[in-house]
Amino acid sequence: MNNTRFATAVHILTILADSPEEWVNSDWIAGSININPAMVRKELSVLQERGMVVGRKGKEGGSRLNKSSKEISLADVYCAVKNSEVLGKKNLNPSPKCPVGKDINKELAILFSATDQLVMDSLSGKTLEDFARKFR
Repeated sequence: MNNTRFATAVHILTILADSPEEWVNSDWIAGSININPAMVRKELSVLQERGMVVGRKGKEGGSRLNKSSKEISLADVYCAVKNSEVLGKKNLNPSPKCPVGKDINKELAILFSATDQLVMDSLSGKTLEDFARKFR
């Protein structure tokens, strides 16, 4: 996963965990991350689909956690925003005539899956509350 989606989602959720009773708007969150509010709204939408966040429209609108930060693991966040393997993507068309090329993607799939599982195992033992506590 060579992008900032996980970092952005954790940043958003950490802000919301710090103000559990408040509706925090996407402009304020975007200012903290220093990104476009539309990007924040996109990630909030994903987090809302996963049940981690609830949103409210209107002048007094915003977002807040839908459940306790103790109930959200960093593995949950990772799964919500993951769009590729930790090690990246495989080459699409290796040569089937090459002794390496013909089987490389099968072997890489095993390696990528094992590496991804290590990341999941590590993150599943950490909650959003544990992470957010570092900023209080």
